[in-house]
Amino acid sequence: MLTPNAKEVFEATGIEVRDDASAAAAARDAMIAADVGAMLVTRSEAGMTLVESDGAVTHLGASAREVFDVVGAGDTVVATIALCLGAGMALPAATGVANAAAGIVVGKQGTATVNRSELGDELVRMSRVGLSSSELKLVSAERAVTMRRQWERDGLTVGFTNGCFDILHVGHVRILEFARAQCDRLIVGINSDASTKRLKGPSRPINTEDDRAQVIGAFGFVDAAVVFDEDTPYDLIAALDPDVLVKGSDYTVEQVVGHDILERRGGKVVLFDLVPGRSTSNIIARSRENAS
Repeated sequence: MLTPNAKEVFEATGIEVRDDASAAAAARDAMIAADVGAMLVTRSEAGMTLVESDGAVTHLGASAREVFDVVGAGDTVVATIALCLGAGMALPAATGVANAAAGIVVGKQGTATVNRSELGDELVRMSRVGLSSSELKLVSAERAVTMRRQWERDGLTVGFTNGCFDILHVGHVRILEFARAQCDRLIVGINSDASTKRLKGPSRPINTEDDRAQVIGAFGFVDAAVVFDEDTPYDLIAALDPDVLVKGSDYTVEQVVGHDILERRGGKVVLFDLVPGRSTSNIIARSRENAS
């Protein structure tokens, strides 16, 4: 197969690629002229058009959410399709994966590569079309473990922190920013409604676990959010086996849940100096005072 862009296929056929129909027509003519089994026309922000020897046509919308640099996108498409075909994938499916890979690299500055974890996350995102970016980061513990293992294979360090995050305040933002600065990828554990109620009392939480998780997932420096139902995240930490564990300085290292897990594998526990006077309990107390 050949993978010309819209300009190249116009020069070969004289057909200007303006829409899906003209892209298919140009690809079909170019495929016949070149005597190849398939033709994939890459169309920048318009996506890609694949025409196969049996006449089948597949149009794929552009995967990129924000384009910084298109250098190397065509090479990424060729390399990804070759890899997928070598693994036994059908050509339309291989083209879909290549489209996702190209969407990742054009979102980076300069000539860039895509690793397996980035591609896996992008394919999951594409399969969950219609969900917001914050909803996409809400994952099960099992999915988080899979992501963590893939990130490890890609040579990335993984951090973990947790909390109820009931009413978000600047203290929460600062510790999450700090936690992300300690690692390449950050997973945040969030106490479920039942867990929060047991820890904080019958009047809590103020916000539901889904709302709290989506708010956390909306931050760009958070890579995944996992709701857990236990009183502590010990089992989740044991499953994730992170490289870095971050907690507020109101704890000592020995008091941090999961510190023993990290110490056994050579990970580290990092304490964050809390922002004075910032807490959900204080916010609730002030609200009640103002209401009385």
